[in-house]
Amino acid sequence: MSRPRVLVTGATGFVGRALLPHLVEQADVTLLLLEEFAGAALPAPLGQLRPALDVVYSDLRNYPLTARAVRQARPERVIHLAAAGVSDPFLDPRLALSHNVAGTLNLLRACFDGAAAIQQLIVARTSAELEPSNVYAASKAAAWAFGAMYARAAAWPIHGAMIFQAYGPGQPPGMLLPAALRAARAGQDFPMTAGQQEKDWIHVDDVAAGLLALLGRDLPPGATAELGTGQTTTVRAVVERLYALVGRGGRPLPGALPSRPGEAPRHAADAAATAALIGWRARVGLEEGLARLVEQE
Repeated sequence: MSRPRVLVTGATGFVGRALLPHLVEQADVTLLLLEEFAGAALPAPLGQLRPALDVVYSDLRNYPLTARAVRQARPERVIHLAAAGVSDPFLDPRLALSHNVAGTLNLLRACFDGAAAIQQLIVARTSAELEPSNVYAASKAAAWAFGAMYARAAAWPIHGAMIFQAYGPGQPPGMLLPAALRAARAGQDFPMTAGQQEKDWIHVDDVAAGLLALLGRDLPPGATAELGTGQTTTVRAVVERLYALVGRGGRPLPGALPSRPGEAPRHAADAAATAALIGWRARVGLEEGLARLVEQE
């Protein structure tokens, strides 16, 4: 059986770096990278995988360059992970629109407007789209609205992978858990919001496994798989557990920072629906995942 040709955007990000070591075992992979990566070392573990990877260069905001990159890669399937604002959700709206909305539209058009024989395009989504309360979430919701429209109107095989509260080694340092872990290891107190939001925490290794389970599935255009555990735990409880695992003193200070207005109190994936759709469930429990984070990060 021949290996599928898969094009990946955003491979140098948190989820991409967890996905690629597994993806190269079952597919011929091409990365779509910005030109600035030409001749530069790729972040671990992509550097070690470089002999197994092809690379094309483009800026998704530029349609002609993106169309050329897709033609060069000749993929059968595409995994679109690239996005701006993951660690800066209140970024300039113009940047969010150009990267997340226009960039996604350019990729969709490059994949389906021409003669390319794309069998599936997976768009990474965020559960924050369900009730957008920041620029990043609003732009991701807008991007998916276009994808869903084309899936309905043109039957383009576009599928969503809605990622809930991902965590694990390699997350950007400004995100909540890396910041809390640094403070815990230093024995320092950690000012935070009240932390009453209930999140569906999913380890990045499970996110990668969920994307692999979605890849190649024959699903109706516009279908979305919710990548989460279906269980929720408050932000406060997770940070407190992280401190307990580190055990070097200091403590979280819930309520020391104001809560973000409009943030949804609870988001949880429909794990049963995802299992029925793609035959996959998350395997890494929160306690195990936090222990891995403390050991590996």
